[in-house]
Amino acid sequence: MKMTIAIDGHSACGKSTVAKLLAKELDYIYIDSGAMYRA
Repeated sequence: MKMTIAIDGHSACGKSTVAKLLAKELDYIYIDSGAMYRA
């Protein structure tokens, strides 16, 4: 069973970059929750 990972931090600190790399490395799905809120 895969674990849910949430990354939080200040604006423009690299959260998305780290999240995308981590998702790729762990074979997880990357979901941009901020984009979902803005849609």
